[in-house]
Amino acid sequence: MAKLFSEREIRAAAIFLPLAALAILAATLARPKASPEAARRVEERMERRADSVRLRPFDPNRATFDELLALGLTKHEAVSLLKYRASGKIFRIPEDVALCYGIGDSLYRALAPYIRIGRRYAIAPAEYRPERILPALLPPSPFRIDTVSARYLRAIGALSKRQAEVFIRWRDRSGIYDMEELRACYVVSDSVASALEPYVIFPDRTPAEEELPIELNTADSATLRRVVGIGEKTVGAILAYRERLGGFLRAEQLAEVPGVTESNYEKILQQIRCDSCEIRKIDINFARPNELARHPYMAPRTLRRLLKARELKGGWSTAEELVEEHIMTRGEAERLAPYLRFGRNGGPDDE
Repeated sequence: MAKLFSEREIRAAAIFLPLAALAILAATLARPKASPEAARRVEERMERRADSVRLRPFDPNRATFDELLALGLTKHEAVSLLKYRASGKIFRIPEDVALCYGIGDSLYRALAPYIRIGRRYAIAPAEYRPERILPALLPPSPFRIDTVSARYLRAIGALSKRQAEVFIRWRDRSGIYDMEELRACYVVSDSVASALEPYVIFPDRTPAEEELPIELNTADSATLRRVVGIGEKTVGAILAYRERLGGFLRAEQLAEVPGVTESNYEKILQQIRCDSCEIRKIDINFARPNELARHPYMAPRTLRRLLKARELKGGWSTAEELVEEHIMTRGEAERLAPYLRFGRNGGPDDE
């Protein structure tokens, strides 16, 4: 049988294979090990960079190094864009920024909504229309939302011509009194609203004197919207919590409603009152488990103890009995007592 390899080939393989193994081993050992400390420092730098980024409209043909850094570009990316410009290149459409070496796709997508090409360099359409080309952007300054013009909103790069006109009609018809209502306008994106927030001055919205204070437990959504500090979303949250609670015993309970901020809470307290007679009570001796569980003051563990004891005992006459039998803590009983009644054998309720 003929040999597959000659003696010379066998000797060459015997020398080459150990050398190759040694080279691979050396390359593996020479590879730098990942340092947890270095990774942590990089992560902290990225977090600081994300916290300091404040996207706003800019012209890539005019932006300075510091302005580019403020937009979230690294020093390398900012210098790359400036070198691109220094070499004689001009950004004539927003997509030209994506051609700049060092500007990745993800960075371009983040910057694209804020790129504004000035009149000097923008490419005019075949049929020239002035509104297609924006002049150099004005730096934004504080303005009243109830009197600002569509032209000013276009001049600072916040909205297009059509969007600004729609926004003005929306404002004049409905009124805008806080950031929640500003964001509710469908032509204002979240990014634009965030960029405008530091500059917007809202008018005061004060209900007529005869409407104050508003009774919190009987007011409908339209009535609650007249309260300064209660926006469209907050109205829904208040009504939903009122339904679960059975009514507000004190105005201070509004602080428990998700969406009521600390600043709005102080405004709202001055315009409302609570009628405790409007509270809807739960019969603790006969209420269904799901009715009891829906109440925000009924903790799940307390509910389990209560249902187990009720099945054995049948019911209670006072909230104090619940404390003595260790069904509830005294704090839980004090919070729940105004919302409970103690019916007896299906007869008249004892409140």
